[in-house]
Order: sequence, then C-alpha cells, then structure tokens
Amino acid sequence: MMTQKFRSVLVANRGEIARRVMRSCREAGLRTVAVFSDADEDEPFVTEADLAVRLPGVTATDTYLRADLIIEAARRTGAEAIHPGYGFLSENADFARATLDAGLVFIGPPPEAMELMGDKLRSKTRMQELGVPVLPAIEVTHLAAGELRKAATDIGFPLLVKASAGGGGRGMRIVRDLEQTSDAVAAARREAQSAFGDETVFLERYLEAPRHIEIQVFADDHDQVVALFERECSIQRRHQKIVEECPSPAVNDTLRKQLSEAAVTTARAADYRGAGTVEFVLAEDGSFYFLEMNTRLQVEHPVTEAVTGLDLVRLQLEVAQGLPLPEEALSPTMSGHAIEVRLYAEDPANGFLPTAGRIHDFSFESTPGLRVDAGVRAGSVVSTYYDSMLAKVIAHAVDRTTAAGVLAKSLRLMHVDGVVTNRQLLVDVLEHPRFLAGTTPTSFLDDHPDLLAARAVDERLRLHALVAALSGYACAPEEHSVLPAVPAGWRNNPPMRSHDRALERVQYAVQDTTVNIGFSVAGREVTAEVDGERVDAVALHLSADVVDLEVAGIRRTYTVLAVDDVVHVHDADGMTTLGELSRFPAPDAGGHAGSATAPMPGVVLDVLVSQGCVVSTGDRLVVLEAMKMEHTVTSPTDGTVAEVLVVSGDQVEAGAVLVVLADDADATPE
Repeated sequence: MMTQKFRSVLVANRGEIARRVMRSCREAGLRTVAVFSDADEDEPFVTEADLAVRLPGVTATDTYLRADLIIEAARRTGAEAIHPGYGFLSENADFARATLDAGLVFIGPPPEAMELMGDKLRSKTRMQELGVPVLPAIEVTHLAAGELRKAATDIGFPLLVKASAGGGGRGMRIVRDLEQTSDAVAAARREAQSAFGDETVFLERYLEAPRHIEIQVFADDHDQVVALFERECSIQRRHQKIVEECPSPAVNDTLRKQLSEAAVTTARAADYRGAGTVEFVLAEDGSFYFLEMNTRLQVEHPVTEAVTGLDLVRLQLEVAQGLPLPEEALSPTMSGHAIEVRLYAEDPANGFLPTAGRIHDFSFESTPGLRVDAGVRAGSVVSTYYDSMLAKVIAHAVDRTTAAGVLAKSLRLMHVDGVVTNRQLLVDVLEHPRFLAGTTPTSFLDDHPDLLAARAVDERLRLHALVAALSGYACAPEEHSVLPAVPAGWRNNPPMRSHDRALERVQYAVQDTTVNIGFSVAGREVTAEVDGERVDAVALHLSADVVDLEVAGIRRTYTVLAVDDVVHVHDADGMTTLGELSRFPAPDAGGHAGSATAPMPGVVLDVLVSQGCVVSTGDRLVVLEAMKMEHTVTSPTDGTVAEVLVVSGDQVEAGAVLVVLADDADATPE
C-alpha cells in the first residue's frame, strides 16, 4: 500500500479521548481540529485544538453522530484525516466509508472489517467457523411477542440482551425469566438507538460469574498482526468496566498464548488494520468464549501503553499513513503492572445515577507512575447529554500490589468538587481483599453490596463537619468585617473560659444525616460539641481554605472549598461534601409526600401511567434518559395517580415532581 501522509487530523469526539488523541497528534507534529456541541463550547478539548468547529445543538444525535457535519468540518478546516476516538461514530462503517469517499483518511479499520465485527451475530458465526469458541445468540430486534418468547427459551436463562452495534454497556440487560424479556428488549433497543443510531439487539447466553478478558491487537497493511497482551476488565457496573488492569492475575503464560492466538485469528479473518480489541469471557474452569471485537481504540488502552511503553494512538496514526508496525510493537514485552479506574460523575449509593453540575475544583498530586487522562477541568460543566466519565486515573508500578496502593492513595488525595462521583467506591475496590488477591469475577459488585452503601457518618466525617464550620468562621471577617486586616479569632476583650462561652451553632447535612455543631474559638483554642460530644482542639491555622487542626494530640491539615452553601473538605483520607442547612427552612421544603421526583436531570422518554391509575410501591411510572442511559422512576408508595406533570420529550431538573400520588384513602372518587 502507498503511504498517504497527512498533516492535519480532525478528532470526531469529545472530552477525555479527544484530548488524548490530540496529545499524540501534537507530539507527531500534526495540526488538530476539534468539533464541539453547544454544551461543550468551553471544555478543554475545544480550547486545546488548533482549530475548532461548532456543531449546532446539544444532543449526540444532533452533533457528534452527524457524519455529514463532521466531514464538512474537515473539508472547511483542511483536515486530511479523521480520528473517531471511541463511542459515537467510531464503529460506524457508513461513517468510515463516507470519510474515505470524501477523499479523507479514516484512522481506523476498513469499513468491511467494521461491518463484519460490528454485526456481532455475524462475527460470532465467523469465529465459530474458525474454531474459536462462542456463546449461543439470536437476533430479536423485530420479533413478535411469541417469537421473542421462543427465542429466549431456546437460548436459556439467564440471558443477556445486547446491542449489536456498540459496546460500553449501552443497550445491555440481564434477563432471568421469560416475563422480563419483552421489556428488556424494548429498553435495550431504545438505548442502542440513542447511543449508536442502530436499534439492532440480540439475545446471548449469560454466564453468571465469569471474568472479562480482552486482547489488544494491532495490524498494518503489510500483513503484520500482533497481540499486545491481555487486559482484565471484570469489575463492572451496569456491564460497563470501571477497573481495568494489565496483566490479568487470572492469566498464565499458556492461557495468554491461547487467547492471543484466537485474537490474531479474529483480526486476520476481518482483514483488519489498526488498533482493535478482541473480548472474551473466561469461565471458572479456564474455558473461554469469544464475545466480540471492538473495532476501535479502547477506553482502557493506557494500561497496555504503561506496561509495553508503546503509544497506541501514535501507532494508529502511523498505520493509517501506510507505515508498517515498528519492531518494538512486533516484539512487545511487558514491564510491571498497570491499573486504570474510570472516574464517573455518578452516585453508587443511589443506583449509580449520573450526576450533573459544575466542577469547582479538579486537581491531583503528581506522583511517579501516575497518569490522569481527564476530560474536565475546574469550571467544566457536567451535562446530562453525554457519558458521565470525567477522567481515567492510571497507576503503573513494579507489581500489582504497589500499583493498587499508589492508585488508591492518589484517588483519596484528588480534588473533584462540585459533583458526586464514584471515587470512594474505586478506593474501596482497590483496597478490598478479594481485589488484592486477584479473585474478582464480573459479579464482584453484586457479591459485595456493602461497597455500594452510603458511608456511615463516623468520627472522621463529623470532624470534617467541624472543619467546615471553622473555615466558615475564619472567612466571616473577610466577608463582613469593616476591618478586613483583623485576623479571624481576634477578640476586643479577653476571652472567657471555654466552657463559659456561648457556642456558635451550625448544622450540616452529610449524606442523609444531619450533624449538629456548636463551637467557639479563643485564640488557638477551639471548644466544640459535635453531635453532643465535646471536642477540644488546637487551631494551628484557620483560614477560608486551609484548616490545620490538632485533636487529641494528632495534627492534620484540611483543605476546604466552599461554594454557596456546599462545603468540600479534604484530608489525606479523602473528601466529604457537606451542605449547610438553613436555620429557617421554607415551609414547603419537604415537598409533597406522595411525589415521584426526578432523581437526576434528564429527558422524559416515556410516561407509563395516567391520572386515576392505581399503583403499588415499586411500579414503573416514568422512564428518563440521562447521559445515554435509561432510568426508570418507580412509585414510592401505594396509591392512586392524582396528577401527571410531564409528557414525553420534557427536559426535567433533579428533584422535579413527575407524578403526584394520593393515598387510596385520600383519592377523590370518580
């Protein structure tokens, strides 16, 4: 193949992966072009590009899934190649073909390879023909109810509904009995259409507790195909990976060779080119089964880069220009161990509901072996329109235990203030005995529901509440005093003895609990009551953003960020977000007792009840979509629907009342 040099690359994506691709482009001396939606106009990937083109609108359908607008943006800016990143159009063969037809280079595999592997049913058949073991599957997109029931029975339970066109957990549902099948297929079709523009779904036999192992492959146009070792991705929520590592603690040299050979066979069968990943499930008995091939760069590619020393994006750029894979890629070696975690704006204690809002602080300490690939910065707005991943945090060390320790500590010290995240869950996973022992199947989070529970308000969290109160006290003179030069804690008259002074009172909400604090400050002496227990402390430093406190002979420094009535307190063990409670709550602050409310901002997809309907606790009322995932709002009580306040297509904010319910005893007879 002739080389096809290019000097300018348009990145048809957003967030973290757009920044990642641009970094390798800059290092290769290439000009970068970004495309961005109205919701993303102030995000880092836009300002870091050499040129940027607006895609009018905010939804993915109107922007990042518009192949015509993206190709036109490349034409207008003189970009000669398009890198699709992952997600959106990255595995869309029509987009790849349209890019090539426009005279541009598509930095990815040939459209024909994408079509073969993008059709997960067809690819399974092909792999079976080549002797690669597969799980049974049947397409069910447009089957009538009776046909669907038969297909589900033929596959057997439990089964998995999967989107044929995509990955990343989108369009996936576990089904354990016949009655769930129809609703699961309908929901998976809607989600697949929203995320990938293709509603095709199929049923596949589901293994209860396998391990998820994948092989990174790379191929060029010179008949060279190589496997770059495995990644373990077994710790997942909603079938989406949150922890990935290389190498896998479950894979020995013999199994690695077998998996690698199967992956290379898969790539050759597709006449592949570029970066791809072949995914397998590994059963407890050591048998493995082909799941699918992702014809793109994976989210978790940094762990492979860390242990091999290869820049996979740089290799993509070179292969797309017709260059052969270099010797270091053809004869790869592994060094040390790498672990990656995905930091999401979501609440694990509340069903992993995505969260939205402005990030007030995003910072971390630079540590040897630590890499942070982030899509956000301080001031970024996390919207409801796209995936909720904020960053990937990767640690590379000499061994697995050290990598886990470095990563856990770095997460504890990281500042991500403004939205609820899964950071504490990630720390808890990394420090869990089963994880450290390397015995974690895909059912790990289901097996340990305690990891998903809200953290108890313990001594550390109460001390954080005291720190928040002292920080507020310290900044009060700056806000209210006519003598701003007078330091916090200064008294015109000599202070009374601590136990004689009236305590200043404040309340904070920590999770679902109220912490009551009374405190007084005299010079460096702090006397406090926290939930009725006396605390004596020495304030070595008090300011609005730093509190250096000694309690019971132990000194600790806290950093504080207050935004409106929300305070974020950090120390070496992690972060607590506290909400200062008003002393005079609004009369209607409790809301309507029978209200079903939106747990997060989103779009109403479907309203399943109408006025007068009788419902029971847990019945489905409304389906919302946020961050490309569906969320069903259920009835909080038994009763009768008194009022429905939304219709399909409505955009709602978190806490908005969707359906008002009346107790049966209070319902107005018709």
